[in-house]
Amino acid sequence: MQYYVYILASQRNGTLYTGVTRDLVRRTWEHKEDAVSGFTSKYGVHLLAWYEIHTSIDAAITREKQIKKWNRDWKLRLIEESNPTWQDLYLEFTA
Repeated sequence: MQYYVYILASQRNGTLYTGVTRDLVRRTWEHKEDAVSGFTSKYGVHLLAWYEIHTSIDAAITREKQIKKWNRDWKLRLIEESNPTWQDLYLEFTA
């Protein structure tokens, strides 16, 4: 089974949200559609800017907690290393 740690953004260099899920496509869709009220719906955080895959939920949760403690510049650098144009990576799964 795969687990995903992900970062959503409102836009390039915008508001960021870090999460963990077993189903990245479903969870990203929920964020995009504001299916659950909360931080991402309040601030329009809908662009899947970065993700990584883990094989255990414990590793994924540990990584999520690590990233959440990072300062903003480190998170932006992480995104830009693998997604310098800030493409919506959700499109990789739905195209």
